[in-house]
Amino acid sequence: MQDFIDQANKNGVTLLNKGRCQFCDADYQKGIFDCMDNYNNGLQLLDFNNSEHHISRFLSVDAHALQHPEIHGRWSNHFHLTRLNLILDQNQTWDYKKSPMLSDYLNAYKLNRPNEFLSIPKPLERGKITAKDLIKATTADECIALIKKWADEVYHSWSASHSIVSEIAEGFLDNIYNRKTLSRNITNRLHPSNQPHPH
Repeated sequence: MQDFIDQANKNGVTLLNKGRCQFCDADYQKGIFDCMDNYNNGLQLLDFNNSEHHISRFLSVDAHALQHPEIHGRWSNHFHLTRLNLILDQNQTWDYKKSPMLSDYLNAYKLNRPNEFLSIPKPLERGKITAKDLIKATTADECIALIKKWADEVYHSWSASHSIVSEIAEGFLDNIYNRKTLSRNITNRLHPSNQPHPH
């Protein structure tokens, strides 16, 4: 918990510990503190040993982070919004291997753009669905559908930054494609059938 408090302090944000969440408007008693403590409660219907449920985990993490950007570092916004772009707009199948690849790509990207900021929507205007709404689901399928709707709402609330993350996403995909092509070419060159025959 201390991590998000420290980050809020760095961002010059005072965290409120009474009433609804000051960022997403979730109906809690202790504001953002309840919002963070109870985030996982709405995911209990999902089995994350089932790979088909992994995408819902990624979408929920991104949606929650982007509804609460004040408690994260600013490049966190680039990561989570780009991943939503890749999943929702570019229809990419996401898995745990790709997240560190995206982080690495962003680390290189930001070296030439130290002053780039995304346009952050105002608090309470980042989608109406919140993590607390997930507890209304009674089946895994309902939960999955609600998470998708939640992610869609949050993503669209950040529309002012879509052009930036679309460019990042396309560069990332090009980077993956080029890496795979290079790997394939190297593998082909090393394959015994492609080696010169001794005379």
